[in-house]
Amino acid sequence: MDLPHHGYRATKPRARAAPTTGDPVLFEDTSSAAPGPSSQGYYASGYNMEGSPNDTQGGPGMNNLFTDPMASAAMMYGSSLANRGQEIVNKEIGRFMSVNKLKYFFAVDTRYVLKKLMILMFPYTHQDWDVRYHRDTPLTPRQDVNAPDLYIPTMAFITYILLAGMALGIQKRFSPEVLGLCASTALVWVIIEVLIMLLSLYLLTVHSDLSTFDLIAYSGYKYVGIIFTMVCGLLFGSDGYFVALAWSSFAIMFFIVRSLKMKILTSVSSDSMGMGSSAKPQIRIYITVATAVFQPIIIYWLTSHLVR
Repeated sequence: MDLPHHGYRATKPRARAAPTTGDPVLFEDTSSAAPGPSSQGYYASGYNMEGSPNDTQGGPGMNNLFTDPMASAAMMYGSSLANRGQEIVNKEIGRFMSVNKLKYFFAVDTRYVLKKLMILMFPYTHQDWDVRYHRDTPLTPRQDVNAPDLYIPTMAFITYILLAGMALGIQKRFSPEVLGLCASTALVWVIIEVLIMLLSLYLLTVHSDLSTFDLIAYSGYKYVGIIFTMVCGLLFGSDGYFVALAWSSFAIMFFIVRSLKMKILTSVSSDSMGMGSSAKPQIRIYITVATAVFQPIIIYWLTSHLVR
């Protein structure tokens, strides 16, 4: 039967497509594909969050550093050089300062500090001034209240600087330069006093068991009296200042004479037997008295300009 031609084209039957092996995929799987140039910049630039195996082991550079004999030799040489330098520094420090001896002067406790402060302020009530020994070695300050220490002088020096700053602030004269000048002046006077004492003992050939640390300790004890004088001056004015100055001066003089007497004058008997110096006992007495008289002068010099 012939179909009428109304503009339709006769078509051939199309061949059927080959059956698919699975279900049709709606979205393309791109999870395994490498990010393209249009991806996030820091991922495309090679930044790896997981890291490579070489990174976990230090990388090839680190392996080459440890396997290279020249690098290993350089590291060994640098280590030995550093150890040698530390030994030299410790040796040079040991020539001028013994760490063990310095620890001896800071071997204090609360009981010793309180008793020592009482002796410094009221030395007239103290009876036994002998320094005790154990097998030719002096006992530590915490075991013997007559042993010199560096804890009290150090703390007293720091307290003096703080009081000086407070006094300058009350008088509206505070400035870092003035406070630094006070601190440096106090330190210089201690150094000058110790040097004069050492030079006097050397020139007059006076042999004693006084060490440099001993002299620093006895020179620093005056700062306890300085603190007492400054506090009285700030609280009670000029009248309280001069009364405290007189008390502190006589107390430190008495303390220095009694303390140095056990260190200097007790060696006269051994020197007279030909085992020590040729200095006469009178010279030793003069050194002791001169050291004691020098203390009130320094106390007045370091406090008079701070208390008005």
